[in-house]
Amino acid sequence: MTAIVKIMPIVNTVAAPRRPRPRNTMVAVLAYDGVSTFEMGIAIEVFGLSDMGRGWYRVMVCADRPGRRLIANGGVKIVADLGLPALARAGTIIVPGWQDVEATPPEPLLDALRRAHRRGARIVSICSGVFVLAAAGLLEGRRVTAHWANIDVLARRYPHLRIDPDVLYVDDGDILTSAGRAAGLDLCLHIVRCDFGTAIANDVARRLVVAPHRDGGQAQFIPRPVSTEGDPLAALLAWSQRHLDRELTIASLAARARMSRRTFIRRFEAATGSAPGEWILQARMAQARSLLEATDLPIEHVATRTGFGSADALRHHFRTRLDTSPQRYRSSFRV
Repeated sequence: MTAIVKIMPIVNTVAAPRRPRPRNTMVAVLAYDGVSTFEMGIAIEVFGLSDMGRGWYRVMVCADRPGRRLIANGGVKIVADLGLPALARAGTIIVPGWQDVEATPPEPLLDALRRAHRRGARIVSICSGVFVLAAAGLLEGRRVTAHWANIDVLARRYPHLRIDPDVLYVDDGDILTSAGRAAGLDLCLHIVRCDFGTAIANDVARRLVVAPHRDGGQAQFIPRPVSTEGDPLAALLAWSQRHLDRELTIASLAARARMSRRTFIRRFEAATGSAPGEWILQARMAQARSLLEATDLPIEHVATRTGFGSADALRHHFRTRLDTSPQRYRSSFRV
């Protein structure tokens, strides 16, 4: 039987500038009637790991009426011990899927989110949780995303948002939004990566037995997944990741895959959700970040081994993509 996989990009190109490790590691996860148990569970599982050592996140679950039994989707009963005032202690607030995208959330909840945002908390929505952020007025003029099934409703109800319907998640600095359910896991791992570096995020992914990284800019749909058995494109992608130090032009890659340039580009974009040049750049950035975190190689050698050619080129892409330099990145995330 032929195995079918989706080839996934490797490093985030949608992210806002890299943030320093958070001083406030308290993560508040909101609960309310109709909340998605899966999306709540994602956040609690990622940020609530108990054996990650000192400095790891601490998690609390908050509701507008603590102690009252809430009915989550699927009939699961939840009782939160903490109320909305506890959000004042959180550095990050997770807003899981909202129960009814046409319903306006209660004002106490919206007001608590506004206050948290004004004092500098990082606000994160998963799937239809974006409707809560929009109702609170936190998304005016911001770039956001949502589950593909909710895009039209979100645009109709909040026409001033800059909605990107084609990505898994968007990091707009202090506001982060994700597409449907599993994309929330990608976003949570992205937050870990921003806060603690690639090695720690990969460790978390291994514990959860999930892919370590799906790029935020990856399309929500990949219409033609690639077969791993005898498929020239799948073999080419694996080969390219092993030879990033080479000159990987579209012409040379198409020739290696034995396709015309036009067919190669079409097949590549259908399989990965990104253009060949962008995919290669993402792969090189991922490898460069790993080398900076795990080795003492000089910056020039990192640039050569990852195909950037020179330290200046590597610095340029780090400034453009991560708003930092390779040296500062190494200082922040050295394993």
